[in-house]
Amino acid sequence: MLYLVPTPIGNLKDITLRALEVLKEVDLILAEDTRTTSHLLNHYQVIKPLSPYHQHNEHKVLHHLVSQLLEGKKMAVVTDAGTPGISDPAFLLVRECIKVGVKVECLPGATAFVPALVNSGIPANRFCFEGFLPLKKGRQTLLKQLAEEERTMIFYESPLRLVKTLEEFITCFGEERMCSVSRELTKLFEENKRGMLKDVAAYFREKTVKGEIVIIVEGKG
Repeated sequence: MLYLVPTPIGNLKDITLRALEVLKEVDLILAEDTRTTSHLLNHYQVIKPLSPYHQHNEHKVLHHLVSQLLEGKKMAVVTDAGTPGISDPAFLLVRECIKVGVKVECLPGATAFVPALVNSGIPANRFCFEGFLPLKKGRQTLLKQLAEEERTMIFYESPLRLVKTLEEFITCFGEERMCSVSRELTKLFEENKRGMLKDVAAYFREKTVKGEIVIIVEGKG
């Protein structure tokens, strides 16, 4: 049995009772960063073996993990924050488990883009999730395609690239396209800056930005 267990994106209270129950029951917890996960587990007095599982080793450990699951072990996959598989490792393991008949269950829980989308004030009835844009190859081609996208668009971005990305959005989408930038969601210094792309970009040019970032951009027309 493989469980995908969402973990808080900031506030440690944002974890479900069921998630804690599963973490206490499994034989092994696969963690993106064992130090980060240890902090969460210690907070809730969960004592379980941890094993690193991240983008740099997921191919290497895949078949070993599947073999253990086939032998009857129960495992939980967690990331540093949010739901596994959303711009974080999990897909390869889930696909292989389905292929060989290992049961997979994903618990509902925290993920950054949902609160960012809902509180943006931009229509949420139809949207597309783009995650992190390619850093180089294919970036401009993708942006040109998205310029015609009519659904609300969701992006993840790092603080260091935020202003550059907003400026690229202005070039591709137009400076008056509405957007919302959310950072440090659920934390003490949570911020949601809403407005036209030109105004939001100008705002962030003047300040030092920290924390995980979600950008919501209005679709065309």
